[in-house]
Amino acid sequence: MNLNINDHLVLVAGSSRGIGKAIANAFLAEQCRVVLTGRDAISLNNTFSEFATLYGNDRVMACRGDLQQKEVIDKILDKIHKRWGNLDHLIANIGSGRGKTGWVLEDADWENMFNVNLWSSLKLIQATLPDMISKGYGSVVTIASIVGIESTPAPYPYSAAKAAIINYSKNLSRSIGKYNVRVNCVAPGNILFPGGSWEKHLAKREQEIKQFIRTDVPLQRFGRPEEIADLVVFLASDRASFITGACIVADGGQIRTI
Repeated sequence: MNLNINDHLVLVAGSSRGIGKAIANAFLAEQCRVVLTGRDAISLNNTFSEFATLYGNDRVMACRGDLQQKEVIDKILDKIHKRWGNLDHLIANIGSGRGKTGWVLEDADWENMFNVNLWSSLKLIQATLPDMISKGYGSVVTIASIVGIESTPAPYPYSAAKAAIINYSKNLSRSIGKYNVRVNCVAPGNILFPGGSWEKHLAKREQEIKQFIRTDVPLQRFGRPEEIADLVVFLASDRASFITGACIVADGGQIRTI
């Protein structure tokens, strides 16, 4: 299928590994120009080298930095503007579920989780929207999680932050639809990839995790990063030009409540 996004400019946040890396790869395969970001220099450089070899240096850029900091976001956008111009698509793939579980939590537990899983995405989106609005074209895809939709054993602050991202995306889509800028959200389930949290859980308690997947996920398997990437690229593309304000779940049928 021709997605009509050849040469479009895409910023994929958190794209040095895992789901973000798969999303960046999928956009590059569609002949887009892609900006990678990440905090770890080694991981980011390795991903950049891999993609530059596959797709060419002229189609990929790497920008290292912590997107919790507005000044870092501004520097990255300035670098993009100077080389390629204004973004067509933003993929706000920022977050981490690593945190304290249970209900006995300190203020810092909430603040840290919200900084990583909510405020970073909001700062990035607010910084990029003016360019999209000014040219009357663009799309934003936020990456949430099924923990923001249904009760799970995940840390409460993480679940609350992801629920906020879903709600924010829906409300934002209503505010900026008149500018031909779309906002959608993807809520992945259990995605397995090297270095990810599920790989670590499997290493510690393999049989328990496998039983959980068999019992709770109707498809009885983990998802793959590429399966999330294909959905994200479709939502960003012109093939999804009448879709905005949606939160699409990709979890193998795990959650029971939409």
